[in-house]
This record gives sequence, C-alpha cells and structure tokens, in this order.
Amino acid sequence: MSKEKIVEQLKRIADSLDRLAPTKAAEPDINAGNAFVWQAESNSLRVIPKVNHVGMSMLHGIDRVKDILLDNTMRFAKGLPANNALLWGARGMGKSSLVKAAHALVNEKLDDTLVLVEIHREDIPSLPLLMQVLQRTERRCVLFCDDLSFDSDDSTYKSLKTVLDGGLEGRPSNVIFYATSNRRHMMRRDMIENERATAIMPSEAIEEKVSLSDRFGLWLGFHSCSQDEYLEMIRRYIKHYKIPISDEEMVAEAIEWTRTRGSRSGRVAWQYVQDIAGRTETAIE
Repeated sequence: MSKEKIVEQLKRIADSLDRLAPTKAAEPDINAGNAFVWQAESNSLRVIPKVNHVGMSMLHGIDRVKDILLDNTMRFAKGLPANNALLWGARGMGKSSLVKAAHALVNEKLDDTLVLVEIHREDIPSLPLLMQVLQRTERRCVLFCDDLSFDSDDSTYKSLKTVLDGGLEGRPSNVIFYATSNRRHMMRRDMIENERATAIMPSEAIEEKVSLSDRFGLWLGFHSCSQDEYLEMIRRYIKHYKIPISDEEMVAEAIEWTRTRGSRSGRVAWQYVQDIAGRTETAIE
C-alpha cells in the first residue's frame, strides 16, 4: 500500500472516531439567571426565567421558622457563616414555598446576589458533579432538594452525607444545602424500626442512615395548623386579593372544605382561596 493511501485511510479512521466521540456538554452559565434546575442527564443547568413562588408576607402560621430560615439565608448571601437546613414536618404547610420566598426576598434586598439551584431527588447521585460546577463561580448558591426521602435499600444518601459534611473537599464555601422532607430523618418510622429489630447491632444499624439529618445545622419543624390558624390564612388571602365574600360565608365554606380534604394546612387554605376566587371571578395572579 502506498504512503498516500495509508495517510488517507488514517484520516478516514480519525474522522470516524471524531464522529463517534461524545459531544462535550457546554459549560453551564451560572450568570444566565438567578434560578436553575440541574439536569443530570446532560450535566447542565436549565435557567428558570420566573420562579413560581409566593411572597414571604403571604406565608402564615410559620412565623418562627420563617424568621430563622430568612436570617440564615441572608447571612449566607452576605458571605457570613450559615447552616444547611432541613425543613421537615406536615404536608402542605409551606416548606418549599418558604425556601423560594426566602430566595426572592434576599435577592430583593441584596440586588440579585443569590442563586437558587434545584436538584431532583433521583439526581442526588450526581450531586458531587454539581458541586464542582457551582464551586467554579463566585456567586452564592442555595442548592435545594424538595421532598427528600430514602428507601431502606437506597444507598444514595451516602453521597449526600459526604458532600454535606465529609470527604476531603467538603461543601464549597459558596454553596449551602436546603432540603424539605415529611420526615425528620428522611426515612419512614417503620423502616427504622425494622432495621432495629433485624440487625445484630440495632443501634449501629440505624445510625448510618438517620445520621444524615445531623449534617443539617438547622432542623425547622412544620406542624399541622389549628382551625383558627387555617381560617386566618384564608382571611389574609381574601384581604390581599380583595375577594368579595363575607366572613361568615367564608368560615362555613372553609370548614366544610377541610372536611372534604380530611386535613387543614396552608395548601388546603390556598386551594379553597383559588376556588372562591374562581367563583367570584377574582384574579389572583
């Protein structure tokens, strides 16, 4: 075979290898916005032009935890020491709404200095890679995972533990982690009891999993609201959106509404408000 044909064949092989090689993902642009969703399959950040959030003043019945999380977030945005936070407890009481509201209020006061990055529960194994992406920026980033929980045979919590408080690198100084969960230890009680009952060393069997919550410096508990708190939430929404309904009519309807739902919460209150706003043709955007 001549030299020219060998060179031509090598070029064809090189071109074929180039086509087979995976395309390198573009470097995520953390300056493209103030809120993103991490897409693990493409190692990219999808910008969220408008975050779906309610104002801090519209979150009622959680005043104590609201002040604590806002203060922690504000300190972090200013470059001061702050803690990872676990918001746990009753469903529908504003855990995720509070995280988004704190982000919005801090950016309002500090001129858009804070980035909110949401990572989905199923993408937790890619968390170390996301941390590498975020530590390359000088912007302060709140990493947020909503409804975080683990099954008995789920080992992904180990990567979360390492990133939060362990390993050689640890958590980047410009990143803080906020998570919401219906359970304080992010595991069902029956799973913890089963571990304790079947293990040779019961205390050691559950220590590995429940110790994940220890990586959060703030534990903020959310509890079911009383009927008076539930009605007060609705009254404030009605006043804010100027919904034309009498207090007597609202109370009767709102109580009946909870009976059909089987619970009282901020979410149930908001669902009732949406219903009466629709019936009275009142805009609540």
